[in-house]
Amino acid sequence: MKNKIVSLLAIIFGIMIIAFPMIGIISSGAILGLSVLLISIFTLMTGLMIIDYNTSGAIIDIILSMILLFISIGIIFNPTLIGFLTEISLYLGGIILIIGGVVSLINNRTSKNGFYIGIAGIILGVIYIIVGTYVANPIILGTLIGIWLVISGVMRLIY
Repeated sequence: MKNKIVSLLAIIFGIMIIAFPMIGIISSGAILGLSVLLISIFTLMTGLMIIDYNTSGAIIDIILSMILLFISIGIIFNPTLIGFLTEISLYLGGIILIIGGVVSLINNRTSKNGFYIGIAGIILGVIYIIVGTYVANPIILGTLIGIWLVISGVMRLIY
């Protein structure tokens, strides 16, 4: 039951992330902050879901979600922080996706779908960094995060 709820939330969060950049009126800092916030919530719920059978993986997920929560709140509510993070903000989303993919690989070593979720996170994180370097378009970058959340949710539903 917990797995289906987390999967559905990941799909909903992914669709929300894909939809927000298409509106075009939200600044890139707010898009990045919202993206990081939704990944933080997803990672926290995943950590709480697996705490019964994978304590070390759950602790990694919970620590990662807390770090991401503080980063997202800082980005959303402190405009000067986004000025500081402007140069590295393009890489921040990609790095977070890569870390999320690696954590997914570590937590789901025995699951074929967990492997694919981790690989999808790593590949989309690398694409995010490459596209962010050359395009710097928040619509494309936010959409990549949304795609990863939707893929993660669908793969967890299949599992």
